[in-house]
Amino acid sequence: MSGLNQDHTLEVVHCNPSQPGNKAPSLTGPHESNFNLHMKYEWSTSVSASHFHAAVVVPAVPCQLNLTRPEGYIEAPPQSSSAFHSTMDCSYIITVYMGYGVEVQVMNVNLSEGDKVVFEDVGHRENTMLANESILMRGLVVRSHSNQISIRFHNPRSQAGSVLLRYQAFVLSCVFPQRPLYGDVSVSSLHSRGKAFFSCLTGYRLQGSSVLTCHNASTPYWSGKEPYCLAACGGIIRNITVGRIVSPGFPSNYSNNLTCHWVLEAPESQRLHIHFEKVALAEDDDRLLIKNGNSIDATVLYDSYEVEYLPNEGLLSTSRHLFIELTTDATGTSTAFAAGHCYEPFVKYGNLTSSDSTWAVGAVVEFACDPGYTLEQGSITIECMDLNNPQWNETEPACRAVCSGEITDSAGVVLSPNWPEAYDKGQDCIWGIHVEEDKRIMLDIQVLNIGKNDLLTFYDGDDLTAKVLGQYGGSKPCFKLHTTTADITIQFQSDPATNVYGYGNGFVVHFFEVARNDTCPELPEISNGWKSTSHPELVQGTVVTYQCYPGYQVVGAELLMCQWDLTWSGDLPSCERVVSCADPGKVEHSRRVLSGPHFIVGSSIQYICDKGFTLSGNSLLTCFNRGSSGPMWNQKLPRCLPETFEPCSHPGIPTYGIPSSNKIHFQAGETLHYSCLTGHQLLGEPVLHCVPGHPSKWSGLPPVCKGRKLQPDLVSTLSRQFQLCSDQGSLKFRCIVLNVLCKTKLKSTETITCFFV
Repeated sequence: MSGLNQDHTLEVVHCNPSQPGNKAPSLTGPHESNFNLHMKYEWSTSVSASHFHAAVVVPAVPCQLNLTRPEGYIEAPPQSSSAFHSTMDCSYIITVYMGYGVEVQVMNVNLSEGDKVVFEDVGHRENTMLANESILMRGLVVRSHSNQISIRFHNPRSQAGSVLLRYQAFVLSCVFPQRPLYGDVSVSSLHSRGKAFFSCLTGYRLQGSSVLTCHNASTPYWSGKEPYCLAACGGIIRNITVGRIVSPGFPSNYSNNLTCHWVLEAPESQRLHIHFEKVALAEDDDRLLIKNGNSIDATVLYDSYEVEYLPNEGLLSTSRHLFIELTTDATGTSTAFAAGHCYEPFVKYGNLTSSDSTWAVGAVVEFACDPGYTLEQGSITIECMDLNNPQWNETEPACRAVCSGEITDSAGVVLSPNWPEAYDKGQDCIWGIHVEEDKRIMLDIQVLNIGKNDLLTFYDGDDLTAKVLGQYGGSKPCFKLHTTTADITIQFQSDPATNVYGYGNGFVVHFFEVARNDTCPELPEISNGWKSTSHPELVQGTVVTYQCYPGYQVVGAELLMCQWDLTWSGDLPSCERVVSCADPGKVEHSRRVLSGPHFIVGSSIQYICDKGFTLSGNSLLTCFNRGSSGPMWNQKLPRCLPETFEPCSHPGIPTYGIPSSNKIHFQAGETLHYSCLTGHQLLGEPVLHCVPGHPSKWSGLPPVCKGRKLQPDLVSTLSRQFQLCSDQGSLKFRCIVLNVLCKTKLKSTETITCFFV
C-alpha cells in the first residue's frame, strides 16, 4: 500500500450463526464459507503512504432462533460471537404444543452493567412480561401462561456478560373456578377436558350452566362464565335433613307484590324443626306464615301478623311437612333494607361490633360468639357494599355449639351440640381441655339433662385411656369435679336409636383453671427397707408400698394411700429382724399338729389329710435359719387330694332274680338291690355294697332265687310280671320255661314259655 497519502478506514462486518461452543473463525488463513469479511477503505492524507489505520465499525448483529423442541438449553450470547461484536441482540422464541406451557430455569448467570434480559409471554393477543435482568439469579424459574415464550438478550462488546438457560414444556391448566356465593364448586380436573360442577345451597337456584369444561388452547380456558346462586321465590324441597330458607334476592331486599310458597318435606317417619336466624318484614305490610302441613289450608304454627316476638326455641312440625308462605304488598319495604343502608345484621348466641350503627355503605361489622359457641357458616367480618344496591359482602355467620374441640383457655364453657336446641342422635363428641402443667381444672356442671341411654364421661387426662372421674346419664342437679392433672377429656355419646327433642335438653359444663392442691406430704424412707409409689407425684389415690430387706419383715401397714382429704391412710411402718418363720397356713381337707405355740427356729408342723384324701408332698415342715435371708420353712406346703378307687364290676344276675341296675361298673360306695320273680324266694343278702379298695369289692355274693310250685291260675299273673324295662328304656329279653302241674284228676302236657317283653 505504499504511495497512499490519504487517511483510510477499514469496516468489518461479521455474521456467524454458529451454535454455542464453536470457536470464532480466524481473520487470517482459511475460513469457512459461512463467514463473510467486507473491507472498506477511506483514505486520509494525514498518514504516510507506508501505513494505514483501520477503524472497526461492528453494528449490533441479531441472532434469531425459533425453538420447537419440548426441552433444551439456551446460551446467550453464543460463545463464538462474544469476542467479535461490540453489541449483541439475541431473540429466542420457544413454542410447544397447545395445552402446554414453557418453564425456563436459570442454570448460570453472569451479567454486567448494561446487559438486558427480558422474558415475555407471547402466546396471548398482548405480550406479558414475566421477568427481566433485575430479578435474574441462578435457580430462578419462569413459567409462561401460554404455549409460547420469548427471551431477548442485549450485550455490549465492552462487557463479557452471559446467561445459560434450560427450558422444558409442562402441562397448562385452567384456573380454579370461583365458588358462587351461597353455593359450591367441585372440579374433576383442571387440565384439558376437565369439568367443574356448580351447585347452590338449599333455598337458592343456580343461574347459568351447572357444568363447565376446560378447553385446550394456547392458554386453556373454561367453556363459559361461572354461574351464580340466587334466592328463589318458593319451591318444593324433598327429603330435607338440614337446610336454609331465605327470602328472594337475599341478602338483598326482596321485591314488592310477591307471593312465595315453600313446601319442606322430611324423610319418612321424621319431623321438621325450624328456627329463625333473621326476620325483618315491613311492619303491617308484609306477612310470613308457617303452617303445619303441606298445603295452604294447614294449621298455622306462626303468623307474623299475630306474633310480635320470634320463638327462640323455633317451631316443630307434627308430621313430615311444613308450608311457608311469604307475601309482600305493592309499596312497603322492610326498614332493614332501607335505601343506602344494609339490613341490621344478627347473630344468635353471639355479639357484634360495628364501625357504623346505621349500617351505611362502608360499615364494617365484626362478629364474636358467646363462650362455648363456634363461628360457622359465614365470615367473622362483613362489609356493607354497593351504593346502588347496598348489601353485605358475606352472609352473617352462625354461632353453634359444636361436637368436639380442643380448648386451651384458662376458663370457659363446654356445651352439648346445638345447645340450647336438642342434640342429634348417634353422636360421639370429644372435647379436650388443657391448662398450664402446674395447674389443675375445676369443672362446674350447671346443667345435665340428657337421655337415660346417653352418656357424658369425664376422663382425668388427655385421652380416653385416662382414669374416669365420672360417668353420667339422665338428669342430675348441679355438681363439681376436680382433676388431678392439667388435662381433662370430655366425651358425649348419644343413643343412635332415640332422639331427644325439646329446648334445653343437653348439658352446660363450665371449667376454670385452679391452683394445684392435690398432693399428700412426702413420706420418708424406712431403715432396712425401701418404698415404691404407683404415681410419680403424690396425688389423690397414689399408693406407696413399703418392703423390707431379706431377714426383715414389715411391721405395720405395707400399703399407704393418699386419700381425698390429702392425708395418708395409715402410720409409717418399720422393718424388724425376723426371728421366726411366718405361719405357712392351713391345707384344705386336713388338720395340722404343731410342735409349739410359736414358729421359732426348730419348730415343726405336721399335716394329716382327712379320710378319703391322700397327701401330696411332705407332711412335715420344719423352721430353720438361712442366715441373712432369715428363718424359712424347709418344704413347700403340701396338698390333700381326693382319694380315687377302682369301680366294682356287675356281680351278675341270679336265675329268676331281678337286679335294681344292669350297668356294668359301680363306683365305690354304690349299692345294688336284688329281688325275685313271683313264685320264687330270695335266699341271701338282698343289698350289696361296693366297698372302696384297690381294687374295690362287693360286700358279698349275689343272692339265689328258689322256685315254688305254681298253680295254673298264677301263670297269667306271672307272665305279666315278666315285662321289665331297663333304665334306658331298652327292653331286656329272657326266656323261662314253666311246667304246669295240674290238680287231682286234671291232666296237662303243655309247657308255658314266658318272655320278658
